[in-house]
Amino acid sequence: MEFRLYWQIIKKRSWLIVILMLLVAASYALLTPRSTPTYVAHMRFVVGLKPEVSPGNYTYDRYYTWLTAEYLLDDLSEVVKSGVFARDVAAASGLNVGAGAIKGATSAGKLHRILSVQVTWPNPEELALIANAVVEVLQQRGATYFAQLATENAVIAIIDPPVVSPIGASLRQKIDLPLRLILALAAGIVLAFLLDYCDSSIRGRADLESLGLPILAEIPPRRRRFLRRRQALP
Repeated sequence: MEFRLYWQIIKKRSWLIVILMLLVAASYALLTPRSTPTYVAHMRFVVGLKPEVSPGNYTYDRYYTWLTAEYLLDDLSEVVKSGVFARDVAAASGLNVGAGAIKGATSAGKLHRILSVQVTWPNPEELALIANAVVEVLQQRGATYFAQLATENAVIAIIDPPVVSPIGASLRQKIDLPLRLILALAAGIVLAFLLDYCDSSIRGRADLESLGLPILAEIPPRRRRFLRRRQALP
């Protein structure tokens, strides 16, 4: 079968394809729950120690100071994920939220001796208070989590202050509707060919030839359209 005949089959039952795609689009609009907007605050810190005053002249090129700071950074990234830290942040924020909610919304990591903290929250105003509380707790209560972080030596400096920004739609959310429409289009085309295969009516010269019947005459397509218009007139 030629591609022209394929196109005729699809064109003849295009209504089926359109209806199927409209049903899929309507079901997506009516049944798919709307995702609540989510916001994120991301901040970065540098953890350091002031070098100790050595009684001698050799200070090991501050090697142990750098090494201690790296160890503290490793541990501090885990402290940020703890319930104790979440409780302190909840108290410092002044919000009536549980420590468990803040703990679940907070994540931390480190890269090149930089501590990164990220907090996700559905309310941007509350998130700003929580992010500021994270900065306050880290900078003012570091010695509470580490006895070796003496107040006069510990330095937890923020290099990227928290900025609240909305989280965009995920890739799955973006391609969900287009993917459904593509599947509906494919299903509609398959149904169109299936209905055409099951249709036993005589539609043209090829159908008669396949049955072995003689063809006495054939009305051109334009003539057939003209006759239909005349039959439709009163």
